[in-house]
Amino acid sequence: MKMVSVWALLIAVLLIGGCSSGESFFRAGYDFSGVDKVAIVAIEGTVKSEPARNQIADFFAMELLKKGYAPVRRSQVKALLKEEELELTDLTTAEGATITGEVLDVPVVLVADIPHFGREISMTAMMIDVKDGSVLWMGRGSGQTGGALAAIFGIFTGDDDGSSVSGKEAEMLGGITGEVLGVTDGVLSIREAKEARKVVKRMCRSLPPKPAGKL
Repeated sequence: MKMVSVWALLIAVLLIGGCSSGESFFRAGYDFSGVDKVAIVAIEGTVKSEPARNQIADFFAMELLKKGYAPVRRSQVKALLKEEELELTDLTTAEGATITGEVLDVPVVLVADIPHFGREISMTAMMIDVKDGSVLWMGRGSGQTGGALAAIFGIFTGDDDGSSVSGKEAEMLGGITGEVLGVTDGVLSIREAKEARKVVKRMCRSLPPKPAGKL
């Protein structure tokens, strides 16, 4: 009985420690029916590896699809910018984002910044109108991967810090890009991917859906 109680307490602590939160706001009165494609141009911050950034970008792409938009994935954006031989130092600025949107011929771009990614995750994201550089939607969110207690629990579940997203797990958690599948270096651990996915979902709850039939 004591062993069961210890495990119950440990799991409860992990669940509390892993809670994610998010909120977002959109520009009232804006006609989102005119928005078809949304290019995910930048995922900046403390996430350094390209595969991990592409995974997080794909989480945003999933939410855009749910809302009826046609996302242009970050990996596609980078390839197109390379073809155009366009190099911008900061795609997260309104100026850099709008220039990129014009090159890609999309009305709206999405950029995200991740100042913390480890035991604690925090991120902000915004959709920018390419024509005038104004912000149409902005969200922020945070979460925790569980820290040391989660690592101990992961030893028994097989979900330790060293485990990476691959195969079907990668497809479910956003590692659906060709760059990520089959790659183990630089991708998010399963626990990191799950928590990042939750944060993005909560951030995008108030993202206005595109009216049906207007895509």
